[in-house]
Amino acid sequence: MQHLIPYTRDQLNTILGQRPGETRLGHHLLLSEAQNLSDTLQLAKDKGARFVLLGAGEDAGPRANLGRGGATNAFEACMKWLVNLQSNRFYRGDDLLVLGQLDFHDLLPGDGAALDELRQAVASMDERVTAVASAIMDAGLEPIVIGGGHNNAFGLLMAVKQAFHRPAAAVNLDPHSDFRLREGRHSGNGFSYAAASGALDFYHVLGLHELKNSEANLEQLEAFGGSWHTLQQIWVRGEISLDDALRQISKALKATDLPVALELDVDAIANMPSSAMTAAGVPLMDAARYISHMAKHCDCAYLHLAEAAPVCHDAGIDAGMRETGQSLTELVYAYIRGRRLASGG
Repeated sequence: MQHLIPYTRDQLNTILGQRPGETRLGHHLLLSEAQNLSDTLQLAKDKGARFVLLGAGEDAGPRANLGRGGATNAFEACMKWLVNLQSNRFYRGDDLLVLGQLDFHDLLPGDGAALDELRQAVASMDERVTAVASAIMDAGLEPIVIGGGHNNAFGLLMAVKQAFHRPAAAVNLDPHSDFRLREGRHSGNGFSYAAASGALDFYHVLGLHELKNSEANLEQLEAFGGSWHTLQQIWVRGEISLDDALRQISKALKATDLPVALELDVDAIANMPSSAMTAAGVPLMDAARYISHMAKHCDCAYLHLAEAAPVCHDAGIDAGMRETGQSLTELVYAYIRGRRLASGG
C-alpha cells in the first residue's frame, strides 16, 4: 500500500502473550488483508471494523519547531500493551483494524538537517497524512493516530475537510495552543495552518499553560475566535472543575454541528516521556476522562495522540516503552469505549 507499512500477523504474534484460559485483544484485532488501502478498509468494515489504528513514527515536526526528537516509536510501544489486554465483556477488540504506520522514510531528514529542510519535510508529510486519513474517513471509519509530532494535526484536519466537505471543530488537551505563526510547517503551528486553510472553524484548548504561550500566540488565537481553559484555572486555582469544563466544551462543540477533531498532546500529562516533557501536567486519568467524555458526547471524526517519545524517559528506552505503552493504551481504550457508549454499544 502506497505510503503505508502494514502491520502483519507475524509482528503481532511476536508480542502476543499466551496463557491457558485467556483470550487477548490480539486474538481478535483485524489486520490488513489486501494490497491496496481501499480494499483493506472495505474488507475490515465488512468484518465489523469501526476504528483504525494508525502510527505516525516521525520527529521532524518537533525538531522543525526547535524542539527535541524522539517521537518515533510510540506506535510500537502502544501495540506491545494493547494486544495483550484481555478480550472480555467490556471490549473484544474485533472492531479495531490495526492498519500499520505511515511510511515517511524517504522524507525524514537526518539529525543535522537545516531548519528549512525539516520544515519542507513536514509539509510533504502533511500530504501523506491527509491522503491516508481521508481514505479511512471516506470508508466510514474513525482513525486513531498515534505517535509523531503534533504537526500531524494539520494533515488530519485537512482530511476531515476532504472527507466531510466541512471544516472541523477541534478540542486539544495541550499546554501549548500550537497556533503559532505560519513560518513554515512544524509541530507548533498545525492549528493555525488548518485555520488559514479553511479546515478548522472552532478551536478550544484545554489545559493551556498560562506561561508557555507567547502574547502574540494568544492574540492570534483570540483573533481567530479560539478559546481555552488554562491548566492553572482547573488544576491549580480550582476556579472550575474538570467535569464542568468538559461539559462546557462538549456543549460548544455540539453547537457547531461540525465533525469533531479530538486531539491530545501527551506533553500535557505529568512526567510523560514526550518531546516537551513537563512536571507541571495533568494526571493520566484526567487525560483519559477528557477523551472518554468527548468521545461519548461529541460526533468525533478521529482521535490523535501526539508527541509521545519513549526514548526521552529518564530511565531509558525500556522504561519509556513501558510507560508510554501503558498510557497510550489507556487513552485508546477510553476513546473506543466512549464512542461505543455514544452509539449504545
